[in-house]
Formats: sequence, structure tokens, C-alpha cells
Amino acid sequence: MSAHPHSIGFEGFKKLIATPELPDLGPGPRANVESIAVLNQKLEDYFATANPRNPTRELLRCAVLLWHDHHDAAHIIAQDDSSAEGSFLHGILHRREPDYDNARYWFRRVGKHPTYSSLAKSVAELGNRSPDQRLTSKLISSGLWDPFGFIDACAEAARAPGSDPRKKLLQQIQALELDALLRYIFEREYPEK
Repeated sequence: MSAHPHSIGFEGFKKLIATPELPDLGPGPRANVESIAVLNQKLEDYFATANPRNPTRELLRCAVLLWHDHHDAAHIIAQDDSSAEGSFLHGILHRREPDYDNARYWFRRVGKHPTYSSLAKSVAELGNRSPDQRLTSKLISSGLWDPFGFIDACAEAARAPGSDPRKKLLQQIQALELDALLRYIFEREYPEK
């Protein structure tokens, strides 16, 4: 019996985007990220095996470019996608730029995304293991992820003098956010039968 395409696709994709460090809350660039040319080749190889439909391909390309700090290239893709998922990536991109007002605009366009419930659970679990449970509880409203609260938390950390100890936790939350969105994209592309 062969594995379900979702499990192969998602796990393979997670390996594709992996980096030694989590993305910064700001634009970067970090050391040890892949070039656009290398990423595009890896994506084409991956797409040849996973065979996602075109809108999904471009969302995945955008996510990879954003994860690897290629904001301009990711922005071109996000601008051409008016879906909630495209707006979600667009919001993350502007939050990291940082252009917090523009990030809020794009997250308003997302609306209440289906990932917000699972993301809230993941953030709450992370918060339970964190010394700063107060921060994570501010990011959850009525059992749903609050992207605007997260924008505010990132802006506050960016304004803090010196090294803000919340930065690492916020980076972990940012990774959970993208993970939740990617899981949703894969579940939609490869539904369980």
C-alpha cells in the first residue's frame, strides 16, 4: 500500500524549506539560506514528484521564498494571488518587512481563516512550555489565533531596546503560523479519501 500524497508531500516540503535557524521577525537576510535559483530548482524537482495544481505551486513557492528571506520575489507572487492563503502570506511578508499597517490590511483580507483554531491550540501548547505564558495568551482570542495581536507583539519586540527575550518565542510562533498554513494548503490539495 502506498503512502497518502499528503504525508509524502508535506513532509518532503518541510525538508525542502528547512533552515538551520528560524526566520527573523524582521526581513533578514540570515546566513545559511538558499539562493532563489537553488530554491527554484528544488521546487521544480519537488513539483515533478508531488504534482500540485498551479495555484498551490505558487503559494508553496511564495512560502519557500519568504522562509528563505527572499521578500521581493515572494512579494511578486503574493501580489498575484487574491485568495485567503495568498493574503495570509502577504500579511506575513509585510509584518516581517516591517510594515505593520500593511500587514494588518492583508490579514483583514484573510478574514477568519480555517487554520486559526489549530494555530491557537499550537500556540497555547507552546505557551504552556514557555516562561512567558502571558504573551501567548494575548495571541488567542475566543479560541482562535489573533493575527493582529501577533503583529502588535512583533512590533513591540522590534521597538524594545537591546535584545528582547520574547524574540525567540515570537520566532517559534511565526514558524507555527506558517506550518499551520502549509498544512491547510496540503490538506486542501491532497484531501484524505
